[in-house]
Amino acid sequence: MAINEELELMQRVAAGEESAIAALYDRFGGLVYRAARQLLPTDAEAEDAVQEVFLRLWKTADRFDPNRAKLVTWVMLLTRRHVIDRIRRTAVRPKTTEMTVMNEGFSDAKESAETTAERRTELQRRLAVLPELQRSVIERSYLQGFTLREVAIQLDVPLGTVKSALSRGLARLRQNEHEDLPDWAAS
Repeated sequence: MAINEELELMQRVAAGEESAIAALYDRFGGLVYRAARQLLPTDAEAEDAVQEVFLRLWKTADRFDPNRAKLVTWVMLLTRRHVIDRIRRTAVRPKTTEMTVMNEGFSDAKESAETTAERRTELQRRLAVLPELQRSVIERSYLQGFTLREVAIQLDVPLGTVKSALSRGLARLRQNEHEDLPDWAAS
């Protein structure tokens, strides 16, 4: 999407045009969900986060400046900030139902959060042993939401090299496959 198209889309979103909001969701909904799911312990929380992120995008659409960032970068920055804020809020103020369950013994929510943290740690450990190019391509494309073409431009390498690095990197992550890996790394 060209800069002018991105700006026009966000101007239409700011005006509350439903088709523009739907187009924004169609374009970035899956990406926002995947990013939220990587950090949040449950599908339900990730789905809630997606809804809240798109509400925030709608409310702040007039602040989008295509000269400062691409639309995908801006969307992912808002997503990241929102998810981190959400994690901080839940860490500071646990839900009453979670407190009750924790007082009774093991908490599914706590176990889920611990599992997510363990998965994240395992993923970081496994990414760290990949060659620099493979790690960078995987981080930028899956964790930061850039397209492979954008990654190629950022790294100043041919698109074919980026695709090969992604394929080889994911294959290496699968070599010692573990159920603790995120869905995208295990597929």
